[in-house]
Amino acid sequence: MPNHVRTESSYRRKPGDKVYRVRSQRPWQVLIPPLPRKAVARASLWTLAYGFAGMIALGAILLMLPFASKSGQPTAFIDALFTATSSVCVTGLVVVDTLDYWSFFGQFVILVLIQVGGFGYMTMTTLLLIALGRRIGLRERLLIGETLGLARIGGVVRLIRNMALFTIATEIVGAAVFYLHFSAEYPPWTAIWKSIFQSVSALNNAGFDVFGGFRSLTVYHNDYLILLTTAALIILGGISFLVLEDVFRNRRPGKFSADTKMVLSVSLLLLVLVTVIVLVTEYGNPATMGALPFSSKILNAFFQSVTSRTAGFSAINTGSMSDYALFFTMLLMFIGGASGSTAGGIKVNTFGLIIVTIWSAVRGREYPGAFGKEFMVTQIFRALAVLMLSLGVVAIVVFVLTITEQASFLNILFEAVSAFGTVGLSTGITPDLSVIGRLVIIVTMFVGRLGPLTLTLALVRAQQISVYRYPKEIVRIG
Repeated sequence: MPNHVRTESSYRRKPGDKVYRVRSQRPWQVLIPPLPRKAVARASLWTLAYGFAGMIALGAILLMLPFASKSGQPTAFIDALFTATSSVCVTGLVVVDTLDYWSFFGQFVILVLIQVGGFGYMTMTTLLLIALGRRIGLRERLLIGETLGLARIGGVVRLIRNMALFTIATEIVGAAVFYLHFSAEYPPWTAIWKSIFQSVSALNNAGFDVFGGFRSLTVYHNDYLILLTTAALIILGGISFLVLEDVFRNRRPGKFSADTKMVLSVSLLLLVLVTVIVLVTEYGNPATMGALPFSSKILNAFFQSVTSRTAGFSAINTGSMSDYALFFTMLLMFIGGASGSTAGGIKVNTFGLIIVTIWSAVRGREYPGAFGKEFMVTQIFRALAVLMLSLGVVAIVVFVLTITEQASFLNILFEAVSAFGTVGLSTGITPDLSVIGRLVIIVTMFVGRLGPLTLTLALVRAQQISVYRYPKEIVRIG
């Protein structure tokens, strides 16, 4: 210890030293009551649920107005609610044809609901606050980060701005491409409206169309411009802006994050696999692709694999497809697109994580991983929970619909998976659903849009650090 430093024990009072006495004060005691963890954990989940429910309710009220329909008559509440839910959840299932039933006002309301639903409640709220010049608080940043699957909340506002600019710019480019075709087929204002509607619906993976007669894109099954442009917009909207940003920022695949590699590799694998399956099974089917030239068969098989991911457009008659093709279409609808995108389903991230885990178990590896990275065990548990609970939801919906509806089991299963995956493809039974059946599909679309997201957030919130572990035991498998 240095010589100039004196401790209390070494100091001795000397004659002439001044002593100052300081009055001692007792420290204040402030009792802070602990916050209930469950209430805090559920706050963000309820905010998301209430936000989407509020948008659906507002949309249903607007669609019930007399001037929202072409007949000038008020729309039945169940039909307005079904259409609003399908729009906000970017599903595309309809009980009335969008062009034939709704007026321009009604179609505009549907388009706005699609855009809002594609962005997401918290993203739209953030954009509104930015437009009003208000500050984005910590709570809003946390909610946005959770909905987009971000590990950090830094730069959230900048990310939201970039997402909005990318979305608007892409929709404008898509509308311009569509206008090149529609301008030769429709009057100028009609062509502009159809181009905008198709572009917004495709990028947001909504599946709504304004071509009439429940035809979707079947009238354009030989049109490369319409189908390929729609497919490109669907893919861009289904792999999420975060993946696109990572690709354009790093440029080289070796620098991509594991999440980006997972999304791109699994998406490419599914697209190629289902394209081949649809081409083989529907090659000679006269009700779908049998009469088309070979190049158009490849085009429609590819488009079917793209739109089945959660878009819901159809260039061939879905109800006339073979059972084998319908099965793989349901598989794609259940998987969906990427986390944080406009797509639904359990997400390709979840599916890829489960496949990697299965492959690692088959190879005898104790720690699953891919792309030179090891995955966290907690993430694997969450992926399995999302998968099994999603299968449970679909099973319950199918059970109820088999009681209430007069349709084949395969058509009911297809409808349930399409609603849960927020896809919009149908074998044609949607307009014939009973009131109870429509209510069940409404709930299924809502759960499908929020279910996997809120479930994942709930699992993250509920994660606790174990202070003890039980003795290990072996359970027989196989």
